[in-house]
Amino acid sequence: MSENQPDISAPFDAKHFLKSVSESPGVYRMLDASANVLYVGKAKRLKARLSSYFRGALNTKTQALVARIQDIQVTITRSETEALLLEQTLIKELRPPYNVLLRDDKSYPYVFVTDKHPYPALEFKRSRQKRSDGRYMGPYPSATAVRESLSLMQKIFRIRNCEDSVFAHRHRPCLQYQIKRCSAPCVDYISQAEYQRDIDHAVMCLEGRSEQVTQQLTRDMESASQALDFEEAARLRDQIQQLRRLQEKQFVDNADGDADVFALAEQPGGICISVLAIRQGRMLGARHHQPENGLDLGADDLLTEFVSQYYLGQSREIPQEVITSHALTDGELLQSALAERAGRRVRVASQVRGHRAQWRRLAVTNAEQHLATQLANRTQLSRRFESLRDALEMDDIPTRLECFDISHSHGEATVASCVVFDPDGPAKSDYRRFNIEGVAAGDDYAAMRQALTRRYKRIQKGEGKLPDILIVDGGKGQLNMARDVIEELDVTGVTLIGVAKGVTRKAGLETLFIETVDRTLNLDTSSPALHLIQHIRDEAHRFAITGHRQRRDKQRRTSSLQDIPGVGPKRRRELLRFFGGLQGVRKATRDDLARVPGINDQMATTIHQALHG
Repeated sequence: MSENQPDISAPFDAKHFLKSVSESPGVYRMLDASANVLYVGKAKRLKARLSSYFRGALNTKTQALVARIQDIQVTITRSETEALLLEQTLIKELRPPYNVLLRDDKSYPYVFVTDKHPYPALEFKRSRQKRSDGRYMGPYPSATAVRESLSLMQKIFRIRNCEDSVFAHRHRPCLQYQIKRCSAPCVDYISQAEYQRDIDHAVMCLEGRSEQVTQQLTRDMESASQALDFEEAARLRDQIQQLRRLQEKQFVDNADGDADVFALAEQPGGICISVLAIRQGRMLGARHHQPENGLDLGADDLLTEFVSQYYLGQSREIPQEVITSHALTDGELLQSALAERAGRRVRVASQVRGHRAQWRRLAVTNAEQHLATQLANRTQLSRRFESLRDALEMDDIPTRLECFDISHSHGEATVASCVVFDPDGPAKSDYRRFNIEGVAAGDDYAAMRQALTRRYKRIQKGEGKLPDILIVDGGKGQLNMARDVIEELDVTGVTLIGVAKGVTRKAGLETLFIETVDRTLNLDTSSPALHLIQHIRDEAHRFAITGHRQRRDKQRRTSSLQDIPGVGPKRRRELLRFFGGLQGVRKATRDDLARVPGINDQMATTIHQALHG
């Protein structure tokens, strides 16, 4: 069994698995020991939802499901709506035994609005009847999506959802009015004209014309504000913000195109290529592959080989587009070969825009998430720690590793990081950062000395644990600096390792200095021990860079749009109009910001970073 293959015969370690699960929305598949899918579910926050299966009281059926789990695979999506669509697609395709499987009776749902009632409701209908007293919208492919859309319309526009018989006998508002889910037309709290306007807006949204509604509400909000009717302006602002969230979900559903999206993620000791299947603008699923890279190919060459074998080595459907995370080395040649086999034009591209760029980013996220989960597998970690013990000729397996790194921009805002690994992987609760003060700009040795001194003085005071191995990134000079600090503080029982990059600075060609610069160790690129050292070194580097950027950009992260470079009065006005206020701008994603008139992708990134860091 290779290092990248988990041992499915071992009991499923839920606690360890949950450490690496994303907080993003997505879909999860629970598998048994034979890799058969037991259950497919969706989640707004994957980590929270999956955690609920392994704590608290569960009913008998759920306990039986959990007892059979040997693996859980996740696919990250951009929104909860996209997760819902993917969940239904996978349930229909895989028919898992623990899911509720509904028969396909071809009875698609409709939404009906009568024009005979002075205060009509939005009604869910299972079939379309011949009626002249109103209009039908639909049919829709998913009853669940229709009910969610109706609920959202009622929440945004406060449309009544009661039966006509109940409506006719009300004498005071019901609970729906109290919780602001209804405007209480039953007791004349709203005029017929105003209510009809809300119904018209809701119908336009259901027909996909929510942008027109938003523009009208924006004009109404500005008019109310100028008339000093701030309560009405605030109500309209809330409607605008809710509609923007709805449009974000519609943007997922309204995108079109057939494509396969390939993304490669690489970390020390592991490679993952994720393939997202997009058909008619909707993601139908994701598959993850972990190919061997015996020739140590670069990412471009490896992805080229994989895509070629994926289509030309097997009989597969070839979509209209093939989108890749890296530019393929023989992209034009592969494009011609795919077009010849498909009998039509096929586009192969890595530089894409719009919703195709979102697909590409989503594929990269899935590849990174899946690879992180695989590398965090307890069996692999045990093998890596054992390999490190053997490489260093230690008597016992080390149980705690610490690695330090320094980050700055030409000496500005210098930050040192300390990351900790134990047999369960990264121990993030023990991570520490040190803001370096009082040293010459760019003096990495002095910065490392200060960080190590502060760290181990605290440990001597009982504020932490001594590591078995201390790793410093930087080679001979940093190793000597670390040894001087350890000797000055009279710290014993810690093995020192300095990691020096090779001449080409390519991963896998590092030289390890053990205790002194005279004792070197060069491990094979396939060595699990080297993969462990590379992993903790890269994590220390990431943690240091993140801290440095946060410190450097602290003055830029303000809540005021006027302090963001490139955002003048016109752009500020458009942002506030589009999102209904500053709070809406803060909540907007980078993709949402890029949809504002006058805001391109680069400016959207600048604004998002300024507001969120």
